Amino acid sequence: MIEEGQRAPNLRVATSDGDTIDLASPGGPLVLYFYPKDDTPGCTREAVDFTALSDSFQEAGAKVVGVSRDPMTRHVKFATKYGLKVPLASDEDGAISDAFGAWGEKSLYGRKYMGMARATFLIGPDGVVQKVWPKVKVGGHAEEVLGEVRGMKS
Repeated sequence: MIEEGQRAPNLRVATSDGDTIDLASPGGPLVLYFYPKDDTPGCTREAVDFTALSDSFQEAGAKVVGVSRDPMTRHVKFATKYGLKVPLASDEDGAISDAFGAWGEKSLYGRKYMGMARATFLIGPDGVVQKVWPKVKVGGHAEEVLGEVRGMKS
């Protein structure tokens, strides 16, 4: 997994709001949060929590983007269903999650499988990763990330 102080991968990411973001040079603080699947309980709560704080993130100059391996059509349905104001990026080919180390072996009830880690990366305007949350617990996470964004040096 990418660590604090490392540069973000040189990737361009298309989002559900029609924007394209250069991860290596986002131009402002960028919160990139990885989640397993659209329209599941934990993932929905996380997206709704970030949406509830989207104006505060914007006031702090930061963009928030959620990433999963769901296709863009599913992202659009998910965003519409819950009124999400946070853009989503589709990582169907795994390039983004592989580059960040967010895709790997997971275990549930003793069964091992490959899946998306719930992880968040705060990338500075220069493309350097400022903060990593490798094993996110959803409750209070969006607020904690917003605190870090507000504490960033300009």
